[in-house]
Amino acid sequence: MSKGVATDFLIIGYGNTLRRDDGAGPRVADVVASWHLPNVRAIASHQLTPEMADALAVAEVVIFVDARQTDPHGESPAGVTFTALSAAEDVAPSSAHVSDPRRLLALTRQIYGRCPQAWLISVPGVNFDFGESLSEQARQSVEVALRRIRLLFTSQ
Repeated sequence: MSKGVATDFLIIGYGNTLRRDDGAGPRVADVVASWHLPNVRAIASHQLTPEMADALAVAEVVIFVDARQTDPHGESPAGVTFTALSAAEDVAPSSAHVSDPRRLLALTRQIYGRCPQAWLISVPGVNFDFGESLSEQARQSVEVALRRIRLLFTSQ
């Protein structure tokens, strides 16, 4: 079994922080980490990796946060979505990286015999060019996601 510390909530924000709005996931994870909440762990990462299975194995709930590209005029920051996830049917053992949260859940189940309840927060973004700042739409969407995450923690 995992040697990690038991965690009620695990937030994994992933994306490329050098591609503007793609960095929304890590931005959310960094803010959640700064809250220093008990039994909440936040990981900001460029991508999902097999090593994260250890952290998932000791979590009750994992929330993945990633950006998705949208039309600049087609969606408001309220377009942040929460989707329940389940483990993929299988995981390719030869893969060095696990790019899909469902595959990471499957790997966790395969190695540790369990996986946490899982959700994906999808943050709308409009600018994925090179740069480190978020567009105004992505910044507002990150704020919406953070408010919803905070509500989840305070309702427990």
